[in-house]
Amino acid sequence: MKNKEIKGLIFDLDGVIVSTEHNHFLAWKKTADQLGVKFSEHENEKLKGLSRVDSLKAILAIDNLIISEKEFGTLMLDKNEFYLESIQLLNESNILPGVKNLLVSAKEQGIKMAVGSSSKNAPFIVKLLGLDDYFELIVDGNMVADPKPHPEVFLNAAKGMNLKPSDCIVFEDAESGIKAALDGGFHAIAVGNKNIAEMAHEYLNDLTEFKLDLYA
Repeated sequence: MKNKEIKGLIFDLDGVIVSTEHNHFLAWKKTADQLGVKFSEHENEKLKGLSRVDSLKAILAIDNLIISEKEFGTLMLDKNEFYLESIQLLNESNILPGVKNLLVSAKEQGIKMAVGSSSKNAPFIVKLLGLDDYFELIVDGNMVADPKPHPEVFLNAAKGMNLKPSDCIVFEDAESGIKAALDGGFHAIAVGNKNIAEMAHEYLNDLTEFKLDLYA
């Protein structure tokens, strides 16, 4: 039986379209080292889906550190520089399984698509991957007052496509993103993170498992 017809697809970036998780880890590890904070892959997991500001706050909270507003701003800029250096070589080969085929099929069928990401580097990364022509718009961390788990990023994406939340599917790999999608009234599909499978309407190991013909 066919599901409700969907008119828009909204994709989180990291962990759904491309995996830059290790790049983020290396950048946050350098930042934590500057602070003298012990930071491992385990702590990095807790940063998934968080904005850059909230991620740095979480790292400071590990050792209950308090720093000046100026130092906070400097660390944020340093982290971004570390990260940007590490992703310069991203290209189409780094796109996660199933993504390109889904984008091509959806575009052929006239389904609108957007990126809804906490990353302030989202437009740059999408361009590196050669995918910018597929999306109506990219809503990133520079364009929202309230980051995930607030639904603003996805609501702005839907609005930018002239669609209602109920007309759209959101693909997410983080708890904060699934919560944002659900609170915004979207159909939420968890991708690649079994820890959030029960939160979402559906779970996929990757986008090769998504059947567009069930919705289009």
